Amino acid sequence: MRAIWKGAVSFGLVNVPVRLYSATENHDLSFHQVRKSDGSRIRYKRVAQADGEEVAYKEIAKGYETEDGKSVILTDEDLASLPNRSSKEISVEKFVPIEQIDPILYDKAYYIEPDAMGAKAYGLLREALRESERVAIVTVSVRTRMTMAVLRVIDEAIVLQTLLWPDEVRDVGQLNNLDEVSEPKDSEVAMARMLIDSMAGDFEHEEHEDDYQIAVEALVKSKIEGGDVTESPDRDDEEDSGEVVDLLAALQRSVDRAKASRGESGSDDSDDEESGSSGSKGSAAGSAGTRTPAKKSTSAKSTSAKSTSTKSPAKKSTAKKSTASKTPASKTTAKKSAAKKAG
Repeated sequence: MRAIWKGAVSFGLVNVPVRLYSATENHDLSFHQVRKSDGSRIRYKRVAQADGEEVAYKEIAKGYETEDGKSVILTDEDLASLPNRSSKEISVEKFVPIEQIDPILYDKAYYIEPDAMGAKAYGLLREALRESERVAIVTVSVRTRMTMAVLRVIDEAIVLQTLLWPDEVRDVGQLNNLDEVSEPKDSEVAMARMLIDSMAGDFEHEEHEDDYQIAVEALVKSKIEGGDVTESPDRDDEEDSGEVVDLLAALQRSVDRAKASRGESGSDDSDDEESGSSGSKGSAAGSAGTRTPAKKSTSAKSTSAKSTSTKSPAKKSTAKKSTASKTPASKTTAKKSAAKKAG
């Protein structure tokens, strides 16, 4: 796994150098839209709603839409002037009983791994959390945005799990029909309890599987084995096309717009990862970000070396084949020449 953040956990006077890794991954299936006749990908363009004209990416800015429908354009300079609290520290504020945090508040989870020099302090914090049956409330800046989070223990690792802000949890009072729910009779409640007891058990995560994904993968495999595969005519151009990124940009602007209507900042983690803009990545990529090019460079050298080694035998083989093919040809010519002289 690649670390997305490098810093330290601080509690009291203890500082634990750590790295942060995404603890989960999404296996949602994605389908491309294609033309049915030949499998050619359907692309999207950025167009202005006012006149339908295509808009260059450099001409696109962020817009904040007010409740009365007015739009305020925010430039890069405007966004740069906003408070940007960037920190390399996961600061523990307090330790609270875990049952005081409603699971609806939990958002993204990250594994925390210690640097070699912080292993002892890491173990101390892990055991203190485990034995106290409490979680640590912390603040952390991941990709320039400060957020609340908790530290808790899963197996042998400390996990940082970000929390939603209070205004990100919708009020149940917005539901329409709760007032129509009547109080059940005692006999009905007793019968419901009996049903619950008869179905009681322990939660085993491994017992559950994504049957839809399994079925889709089996279907795709059977089509491939049956030769039902279409080579898209624009497959070679896929890597060079920027329109996939355009779609992501359009989706991100939709997310930004929805968040802006709630008074939040527009960018989030996915925006930082996909857009690759220096402003969105900020300083929070930290040392983890600076390590990546080194790894890529090494990988590129390795690939280059591997490519060279595989090409050499091919050249030799070609040379041999070429020589072999020339020899019979020269012999045949010599025979013909001798035959003519004899005649």
